[in-house]
Amino acid sequence: MRVDEDSVAFATAFFAAHKPVGAICHAAWTLVEGDVVRGRTLTSYPSLQTDLRNAGATWVDEEVVVDDGLVTSRTPDDLPAFNAKLIEECAEGEHAGQTA
Repeated sequence: MRVDEDSVAFATAFFAAHKPVGAICHAAWTLVEGDVVRGRTLTSYPSLQTDLRNAGATWVDEEVVVDDGLVTSRTPDDLPAFNAKLIEECAEGEHAGQTA
């Protein structure tokens, strides 16, 4: 998905509209391509940490990370925590800090 321009544009449009975004496992690569991780703190599958840091993100090894509407998790094992936080962020609505 990270090399598909339409997929990257779809994801970054959520940031431009200040809407919550969820990314688990390798989905963060799409956000790297969209240049929306700079200055953000997130997690992902561990093998992406270098790419995320090179893109300007702070990578942490935690079950779920929330950064102003951006919800990230590492693996499917983290789905219960990821789902709960993503629902919470969606219920809050738009996030001013969520920008492309």
